[in-house]
Formats: sequence, structure tokens, C-alpha cells
Amino acid sequence: MWETSARLLRLLSLLQARRDWSGAELAERLEITPRTVRRDVERLRALGYPVLATAGTAGYRLGAGADLPPLLLDDDEAVAVAMGLRTAAGGSITGIEETSVRALAKLEQVLPSRLRHRINALRSATVPLANTGPTADPDTLTAIAGAVRDSVRLRFGYRAHDGTESVRTTEPHRLVHTGRRWYLLGWDVDREDWRTYRVDRLEPRTPTGPRFTPRTPPDPDPGGYTSRAISTSAYRYQGRFTLHVSAETAAGRIAPTTAALEPIDEHSCTLRAGSDSLDELAIYVAGKGFDFQVHEPPELVDHVRALAARFGKAVG
Repeated sequence: MWETSARLLRLLSLLQARRDWSGAELAERLEITPRTVRRDVERLRALGYPVLATAGTAGYRLGAGADLPPLLLDDDEAVAVAMGLRTAAGGSITGIEETSVRALAKLEQVLPSRLRHRINALRSATVPLANTGPTADPDTLTAIAGAVRDSVRLRFGYRAHDGTESVRTTEPHRLVHTGRRWYLLGWDVDREDWRTYRVDRLEPRTPTGPRFTPRTPPDPDPGGYTSRAISTSAYRYQGRFTLHVSAETAAGRIAPTTAALEPIDEHSCTLRAGSDSLDELAIYVAGKGFDFQVHEPPELVDHVRALAARFGKAVG
């Protein structure tokens, strides 16, 4: 009985980890026969888990049911969920604060003491600042996440930074959270190019579009690509600088929404930032308090040289 119970938990964990599994893959992972896999799937169904059979491939998928069955979380996942709920309870996502508190109370009630101590340590050391900026609607986030998971096109109304409204159709790739805002990274079908969209400015339309084959992303690091897109690429002038500090040190003063950092070595890094004003670019970098060199664009190099001469005269 114990072997069967442990095997069922392992099977459930595998089904939760990936969308589709073939019977042969599950049998190999569990070191059992395909016939035993079928029996264990029936046992899970009897316990209320909606395990779906994939037609034509002898595969299995954990689907959505009428009720939410228990979920299996390892230690790190449980801590992450608890801290995420605590953050949401603080108001980073509109309208989900009260629900987050209820879910957090249920989770903490069943946490082992070792995990409760870890979460309490993180909680006591964390003081959130009041969130005064725009927040993302939880229904919008879940709609986008579902479209990313299922590889279906997403249509939405979008309001640009200048207030212009349009309807976009995308092949959504990833949701990116910068710590202040949520962004969608996706392939814009009409513009035939990768784009980033602020989630608080979009409103999903129904129904969703057809399924698509995911494209190779423009960068293996979606966070880094999004940082460059929102801080640099959208502006008239795109500056490139070398900071004479490590990327880790620079990141303590430079937010990913204002500039993108790339490590060079342990003592230097590249900073990329954009602006419609050369003065703004120069003052932004100089104000961070790090020694730096400016490389491009050429007009920014000339502008910084002129500023240096002007400041020299001011104190001469």
C-alpha cells in the first residue's frame, strides 16, 4: 500500500510538472509497466484528479475539473507561494488582496514548522513600500498566462503611452515582472515583430485566436530583452556606456525599467539606456555616482564632452 501511495504522489507530481506525457515516458520515469500507469491514472481519477487521455498518442494530461484537488508543492515552491501571496495581499495586484489573505491563511495552517520558520524570517526582514503606481488586474494576468501556456493568439485593446488606443493581435511568449509593473512579451502579428506591452494598459478580447507554433524568442533572457525594450529601444537616442563597477553593484541603483545592465567582468559592466534628450541621458548616468565612459551614439559623446567643458568653466 505504501509503495502504491508513494507512486501515486510521484505520478501526480510529474503530471503537474509538464502539460503532456506519453504513457511510455511515465512508465520509464516511475520504473513500472504501461499497464500499471493506466491503473494508477484510474486511481487518481477516483480521487478527483481530472487526468485526461490524449487521443492518438496514448498520452496523459492533468486537466481542469469541477473542483480543485490538492496540489503537491516541494519546500521551495511552498515558500515561494506563501511569499507571493503575501506580496499580493499588500496590493501589488488590483482586487486580489483579500483573496490572497484567505489563501495565505489556509497555506500557513498546514505548513511544516521548518517552512514556517523560513517564511517568518523572510517576512520579518521585508518591509514593502506603498504601491502608488498602476496595478495589473488579476483576471488580465490569468488570461495572458493561459494564452502563453496554451500557445493561442491573444487579441486585446491597448492604450499606448501617448493615449492612442488600438487593437493588437499577438502570439504571447512570456509575462515579465520588473518589480513595479507587469509586461507582456509577444510577437505582434500585424507588425511582424516582437513587442512589449504594459499589462495595466491592455484589455483582453474574447474569444482568443487560433493556436500557433511558438517562435524562437528574440533573446534567451526575456527579462533582459524586456528591460532593453522599455528602457532603450523606444527612444530617439540609445546610449551605451561602460560603468566601472560590477553589474551587481550597479543594479542596486539602477532599475531595470530605466536601463539595461550587462556584465563585462567583475569590475565593469555595460549600461544601455534611452531618452529623447541628450541632456537627460548624460545627467541620468552621471547622477548614479559611478565612473563611466560613453561610447554611443556619436552625438551623445560630443554632448558629454561639451557638458564637461561647461562644468569645468563653472568651477574654474
